[in-house]
Amino acid sequence: MEPSLEIAVALVVLAPFLAAILTPLIHRGFGAWTGWLVAVVPAASFMLLFQLIDTVSHGNHIALSLPWSRAHGIDLSFYVDGLSLLFSLAISGIGTFILIYSGAYLKGHVHQNRFLSYLLAFMGAMQGLVLADSTIALYTFWELTTVTSFLLIGFDHTRQVARRAAIQAVVVTGIGGLALLAAGILLQRLTGSWNLSEINASPLEFGAHPAYGLVLFLVLLAAFTKSAQVPFHFWLPNAMEAPTPVSAFLHSATMVQGGVYLLARLSPSLGGTSLWTGTLVVFGGATLIWGALAAMRQTDLKQILAQTTVASLGLLILLIGVGTELAITAAMVYFAAHALYKAGLFLVAGIIDHETGTRDITALGGLREKLAATFIIAVLAAASMIGLPPLLGFFAKEEMYLASLSGDWTGIAVLVTLIAGNALMAAAALIVVLRPFMGPFVEVPKHPHEAPIGMLAGPALFGAVGLAAAFATYWFAHSIFGPSTSAVLGEHVEGHLELKFDLTSLVFWLSILTWVLGGAIYWQADRLRTLLRRAEEGLGWSLDKGFDVAMFGLIRMSGKVTRTLHHGRLERYLFVVFAVLAVALIVPLWTLGGWPSLPPFPSLTFYEWIVLAIAAAGVITVLAATTRLFAILALGVQGIAVALIFLLFGAPDLSFTQFMVEILSVVILALVMTRLHLDRRDPRELEEVLGDGAVALLCGLGVTALLTAVLSTPLDPRLSDFFNANSVPIAHGHNVVNVILVDFRGLDTLGEISVVMTAGIAVLALIRGARRRRAAS
Repeated sequence: MEPSLEIAVALVVLAPFLAAILTPLIHRGFGAWTGWLVAVVPAASFMLLFQLIDTVSHGNHIALSLPWSRAHGIDLSFYVDGLSLLFSLAISGIGTFILIYSGAYLKGHVHQNRFLSYLLAFMGAMQGLVLADSTIALYTFWELTTVTSFLLIGFDHTRQVARRAAIQAVVVTGIGGLALLAAGILLQRLTGSWNLSEINASPLEFGAHPAYGLVLFLVLLAAFTKSAQVPFHFWLPNAMEAPTPVSAFLHSATMVQGGVYLLARLSPSLGGTSLWTGTLVVFGGATLIWGALAAMRQTDLKQILAQTTVASLGLLILLIGVGTELAITAAMVYFAAHALYKAGLFLVAGIIDHETGTRDITALGGLREKLAATFIIAVLAAASMIGLPPLLGFFAKEEMYLASLSGDWTGIAVLVTLIAGNALMAAAALIVVLRPFMGPFVEVPKHPHEAPIGMLAGPALFGAVGLAAAFATYWFAHSIFGPSTSAVLGEHVEGHLELKFDLTSLVFWLSILTWVLGGAIYWQADRLRTLLRRAEEGLGWSLDKGFDVAMFGLIRMSGKVTRTLHHGRLERYLFVVFAVLAVALIVPLWTLGGWPSLPPFPSLTFYEWIVLAIAAAGVITVLAATTRLFAILALGVQGIAVALIFLLFGAPDLSFTQFMVEILSVVILALVMTRLHLDRRDPRELEEVLGDGAVALLCGLGVTALLTAVLSTPLDPRLSDFFNANSVPIAHGHNVVNVILVDFRGLDTLGEISVVMTAGIAVLALIRGARRRRAAS
C-alpha cells in the first residue's frame, strides 16, 4: 500500500486533536472567524478520505499499524474499507459544517473557543473509533467519545439539567465501554488476534463456540448503550441539553452511531446465528416503535428529533439483525440518508430557536416568509425523512421494504414494524416542517430574521446532497454503498440502486401506504399526543426515573460503606491490617502443606544469651509499662537487641543503620506524642487486650513460620553471586551492601528516603502547630 495513503489515514485521526489544542490560540487571534478556520481541518480530512473512494470501491483496503505495546502483541492499527470509509466521510463532512455553524450560533459566547475544542476532540475520537482495527484502540477511542460527549452535553454546566444529562450519558455509555473491553479481550483469547480484520477472517466458528453467548452479550451491551437501544434509550433525549450543534453532530454521524458501527463491523464473525438475528430484530424493532411514539408525545423541536433518532437507530439495528444483502444495503443507504437529513433538521431547529427564542411547536407558526431559506432547507430534509422521491431517504425506504418481502411470518412482522415506524417518523417530519412555518404568524420572544450564511450553509448542502444522490445513484451505489455492504457481509456485493417508479411493484405501494399513514397520524397528532401523555402519566414510572433512583441508591450505599470502612478509628484500622496479615501468612502455609518443622535449637554463647535476654526484657517491659514514655523507651530496646544480633553475625553497617533508626524512632515518637501526656497509661478493656494480643501472636507465628520455611530451602546463590561479581566493575564499590542500596536499588532507596522526609515534615508541622496553640493559649 502506498505510504501516502497510510499518512492520510493517520492525519484524519490525529489532525482534529491537534486542532483542538490550537483552537484557543486561533480564537484569540481571529475571534468570530474561528469556526470557519478550524473547519478547514475536517474539510481537509474529507478530501483526503474522498480520494480513497476509488481504491476502496475496487475491493482494496488501507491498513496502517504503529507500534504500541509490542510486549503484549498490541499495535495501534487502523483499517479503511467500505464501512469505515462511509462512516468517516459522514463524520468529517458533517463535522465541517457543524464547526462553521457553531461559530455563528455561539458568536460572542465567552467559552466559544472551549466549545470548538471539545467538538474537534469529539470528532477525532469518533474518527479513531470507526477507523480503528485494534480492539484496544477501538476501546480507547470509544471511551474518548464518552468523555468528550460528557463535556459537550454538560457544556452549560451552570444548569443542573445539563449536568444531570451529562452524568447520565457517561454512566450508561461507560457501562457499555467496559463491556466492549471485556469483549475485545475474549475475542483475542478465542482468535489470538487483537485486530478486528483478523477476527472477522478467523476460521473459528463463533456460533458453535461455548463462549459465543458471553461474547455476544458483551458486544450487544456495548452497542445498545452507545446507540440508545431499549432499555438504554433514555439517555439520548436527555442529551438535548447540549447546544444544538452538538445535538446535530451527536445524532447524525457520531457517537450514537458507534453501536451501529460496532455491530456492522462484527457481523462477519458474530452474525448469522438465530440468537444474533432474533435479539437484534426484537430490540431494534422495539426501539423503532418506542422512539417513534415518543416523538409524537413531544412539542419541543429538538425532543421530537431526538426521539426519532432513537427510532432510526432501532431501525438500523433491526436491519443489521436481518443480515441479508438487501437489508445491509438498506442499512448503509439509510445511515447516509439519516445523517444528512437529521443533521439538517437539527440545525434548522437551532436556527428557529436562535432567531425566535423558542423551540415549542405550540408557540410557533407562519415563519415561512421571515425564514424563507430555512423553510426550503427544512422541506428538503423532511422530505428525505418521509422517504419521498427523489431524495436519498426514498431509496433507503424502498430497499428496506424490499429486504422484508421474504413471505414468512418473521418477514411479515419486520415489514409491519418498518411500515409503522416509518409512518410515525413521517408524521414527526411533517410536524417539524409544517407547524413552525405554515399557518398564520405567531408572535415569538424575538423578532425573527434569516440566519447568517454560517448557519445556513451546512443544512442547505446536506439537503442538496440528499437530492443530488437521486441523479448519481450509479456512482453512490458502486462507490459508497456497494463497498460498505461488502465490508459488512464479508463478500463482494454490487450496488444496484436506481431511480425508477414501478406502479406494479408491491414495494412502491407499501411506500404509498407509509405516506398515507404518516399523513393520517399527522392529522391526529394533537389527539395522539394527548393520549400518549395521559398514558405516560398513568404509568407514573420510567427508566429515566429509575436511573435517578438507582443513582440515589448507589450514593446512599457508597456513603454507608464509607462510614463503615472509614470510621476514623486508627486502632480498628491497625487491627484489620494485622488480622489480614496473619491470615495471609498462616492460611497458605497451612492449606498448601508448607508448614515447616521446628529447627533444632542452636547452641549459643553467653553474649548471645545476653542479647536474647535484652530482647525478652524489652518485650516484658513494653507489656508491663505503666506510662506511655516508658513503653516508647522499651520499644527501643527491641531495636537495640536486633542491632546487636546484626553486629554479632558480621553486619556492622546494617547494625549501625539499625541503631540510628531506633534512636531516631524513639526520639521522633516521643516528640509526636508530647501532646498525649506521656506520664499516663492507656486504659484498655480486657476484650481489647485479648483480641489485640491474639492477632499479635498470630502475626508473630506467621512471620516465624514463613521465615523458617524459607530458610529450610536450599540457598540459591545466583543473586548474591551477581552482586559480588558486579559491585566493583559496574558500581565501583567494594562494600556490597552500600552498592546494593545506592546503585542496584537506588530508586527503592530514594523512595524510602522520600517517605522518611515526608514523615519528618509532618512531624515538624505537628510540633510547630502545638507550639502555636500553646502560644495562643
